[in-house]
Amino acid sequence: MRIFVLGTGATGAYLAHLLERQGHQVTCGDRDLDRARRFLGKRSTIPVIQVNARNLWGIVRAARGSQLLVNASTAVFNEIVLRAALRIRAHYLDLGAHLTRNPFKAEQLRFDGRFQEKHRAALITVGAAPGLTNLLVARAAGMMDAVDAVYIRLYESTESDDPVSQWSAEVSFDEAVSRPRIVRDGHFRFGKRFGEREKFRFPPPIGETSVVLAAQDEVGTIPHFLALKEMDVKIGGNEIDRLRRWYRQGKLTRSRGLIAARFPKTPTPRQVARLIRRGILQNARFAAAVVVRGIKQDRPIEVRCDAIFPSLYQIRQRGLSLPPIAYATAHVAALFIKHFPRELAGVFPPGAIPLENRQAILKDLRSRGVRLMMKVTRKKASEDEHEF
Repeated sequence: MRIFVLGTGATGAYLAHLLERQGHQVTCGDRDLDRARRFLGKRSTIPVIQVNARNLWGIVRAARGSQLLVNASTAVFNEIVLRAALRIRAHYLDLGAHLTRNPFKAEQLRFDGRFQEKHRAALITVGAAPGLTNLLVARAAGMMDAVDAVYIRLYESTESDDPVSQWSAEVSFDEAVSRPRIVRDGHFRFGKRFGEREKFRFPPPIGETSVVLAAQDEVGTIPHFLALKEMDVKIGGNEIDRLRRWYRQGKLTRSRGLIAARFPKTPTPRQVARLIRRGILQNARFAAAVVVRGIKQDRPIEVRCDAIFPSLYQIRQRGLSLPPIAYATAHVAALFIKHFPRELAGVFPPGAIPLENRQAILKDLRSRGVRLMMKVTRKKASEDEHEF
């Protein structure tokens, strides 16, 4: 396919390289050409066009002729890029939702009818979390007759003397100052920021850690396609602990704005390598767990799925200088594109694409260094545990 990737930061640049390896014809777009080329690397031959994500017609001119338009920039531009995709009759893909028009429903879903009219497909929120987490929820729900609750638990940690962004500074700040979205008794509600603290055990080498409520996009899609009574997303690790401490000290508010010292710009691959060499950045980890509870043949059942992503140290051993979250997000998005359901028309979150596409993505993830595990617990404590 001819693919245009808008936003050439840590995730967008690595995604472009992965797509080029898949045999696609890739072009990138970014407002800052120098920054984009630093992320792509000196040896990259991928063309980069200067384009402002706020300018609809600028995107249309830059991406004209593309078969797929990917928004790898911040989710605040989703609706502009969606309209650009419709203008050039291209398929569409993005990595997250903004959730400002409706805090409990992904804004991209409003475009479903327009994409059906154009006979094009839009895949939304297809990163690691959201994205892979949605696929794991759908897999677990498919084993049940009815779903009662969905719990998503994430772990993000960076062993560093100073804050080092694993993700876009703007996205990190927006999530940190937003109220968590939850479902209780079948109704959408706002949770308390950094509230409902609990202990959760991740697989080794992470182990048990405290997790708290966080503003994640999964609540804006999953409950609209899966009937459930309860859902929340919680995050653990030193990254969220630092944010929670700033919040309790009154240093983390939207009115204060984004402070660069607390939310630094995402480092380029060369900067990551330099931080590692100097010993400032020792390691970083990212993991996701999904717990789904429901009923199967009139008996309670719980399915837990874990995704363990390569650590910064393991990624570095592969010759890459990339934060684990960017590595995971780019690989998952690349697999969604590899198994893109081009025959569909409309807007689809990850769990709503055909079963065979979902299965193919999960199968291919194992070759990307992602370890997936599933544990099924039924009534009377009978358990089945295996890797899939």
